[in-house]
Amino acid sequence: MDKKLLDILVCPICKGPLHFDKPAGELICRGDRLAFPIRDGIPIMLEDEARVLTPEEEVPRP
Repeated sequence: MDKKLLDILVCPICKGPLHFDKPAGELICRGDRLAFPIRDGIPIMLEDEARVLTPEEEVPRP
């Protein structure tokens, strides 16, 4: 995932920051507890395509 692209992408719902989960191939919104998939290098930023994170999957805050 391109660093410049990650710097400008935000959650389409809350406009909050996204965190790249490289092993899962997803962009994570901590605020909405959603994971947006990345397919063929393209982030799919549609609410209908996102999955809800389980409590076990939530990314710890730095």
